[in-house]
Amino acid sequence: MRLSTRIAVAVAVVVPLLVLGSGWIMVRLVSRDVHAAGDAHLRERATAVRPEALGLLRAMANDRPASVEQARQRRLFTAALDVGIRVTGADGTVTGGPQPAAPVTLPSPPDATRPVTVAAGAQGWRVLAVPLTAVRPAASGTLWLFSPDGAGRRQIAQVRRRVVTVALLTAPVAGLLAWLAAVRLARPLLALQRRAAGIDPRTSAARLDHARTGVSEVDDLAGTLQTVLARYDEQAARTAEALVTARSFSAAASHELRTPLMSMRIDLDVLDGDPAPEGAERAEVVADLRAAHERLLGLLVMLRTLAQGDLVEADAFVPVDLADLLDSAVRDLRRDHPAARITVRTAGPCAVRAWPQGLRSAVDNLLSNAVVHGSGPVEAALAPTADGAAVRLTVGDHGPGVPPGARASVFTRFQRRQDSPGSGLGLALVGQQAALHSGTVTVTDRPDGTPGAWFVLDIPHMAQGPALPRQRDWLTAAPAGSDAGPDATPQDFHKDRS
Repeated sequence: MRLSTRIAVAVAVVVPLLVLGSGWIMVRLVSRDVHAAGDAHLRERATAVRPEALGLLRAMANDRPASVEQARQRRLFTAALDVGIRVTGADGTVTGGPQPAAPVTLPSPPDATRPVTVAAGAQGWRVLAVPLTAVRPAASGTLWLFSPDGAGRRQIAQVRRRVVTVALLTAPVAGLLAWLAAVRLARPLLALQRRAAGIDPRTSAARLDHARTGVSEVDDLAGTLQTVLARYDEQAARTAEALVTARSFSAAASHELRTPLMSMRIDLDVLDGDPAPEGAERAEVVADLRAAHERLLGLLVMLRTLAQGDLVEADAFVPVDLADLLDSAVRDLRRDHPAARITVRTAGPCAVRAWPQGLRSAVDNLLSNAVVHGSGPVEAALAPTADGAAVRLTVGDHGPGVPPGARASVFTRFQRRQDSPGSGLGLALVGQQAALHSGTVTVTDRPDGTPGAWFVLDIPHMAQGPALPRQRDWLTAAPAGSDAGPDATPQDFHKDRS
């Protein structure tokens, strides 16, 4: 059922009910007013005839001649005018005017000192009882006044019939008017429905174009639809990125793992050869196997971390104490490299909002890079920046350093020296994490002028976490960074690109 029809049916039902309800109240008010007017008339007549009723009661008590009693009765009836009169006392009853038949039981005087209704067949009467008490001679009785209730009942019945008639007439009229109004008022909603029906995210990039109509519900619904479509686009884009990332992971793993796997296959063939190597030759082959295995495992871990960074969402960012994270990374590094000399200095608060797994990978790779490519001690320092807006991690070594011409590409995939034992992914992962955390990472010469590399990673303080780049392609972009300009930093190349 259409909305306009539903509104019309609802109005056609509700409006007659409202008319009936208000009519019932009107009938009650009219009934009260009619009775109030009749009761006021009865009290007025009671005040006027009470002296004559007392005189008649005394005449009846003194047993005066019939002529005197008749004269009193005439004056009583004259004063009563249009109401019925009944005077009852110990010596008899005098009646006159319109009143219910004698068999009708009247309420006792205490219950009728205020006007009440008495039914006599189909006829109704308003009855008022006024107690009478005479001193000389001592006598008591009751003055009854009667007023027919037929006119009031007819008036109330007429009002009731008119209310029902109006309710019956308003049902179709109200329904028709409501339907016409609903059809007119629903035009903006119908227009929105037509525009929304023409949108198919699978076949077209067109989205809902809505101009405000001034109808809050329609405008809010349009806003909700636009939000839903925007989220659909975002999720579709993220799904596409996930597929690209998965394909790139597969391709990179297939390409980069081929060499260590072939090396391991050759070493296994040597070990399985005839004659089998022995002594120093066998130890050398086994050492090659271990090295190839470690390189293979490192490649898989790095590729997986890069892929996770390309797909991580904002809800993964939580408060992290960078000092605790650095201490944990140093302990693990000392366990894997017992001969490494590492010094750590920490100053000031070091809490940031970060992706713990990704930031830990960045710190691990900065430290591992310094231990593997440097010589001598490795210095790691953690402190707030001068303006207090970020936490700065510096890692220095005493190796050959990074030539100025290679500093722009050192954070891209598979960039390494020819004699490097690494995978070429460690610093790329550091660059990725810096971009994801809205930070920066740079490499320069050591500030003391001695040979070596000096890495600086700044992670800003953010209460709600960083704004993640819409397009993240650290695993899928060209490994040489050919699209980046000569002055572009690696982080800029991998952030939003319009």
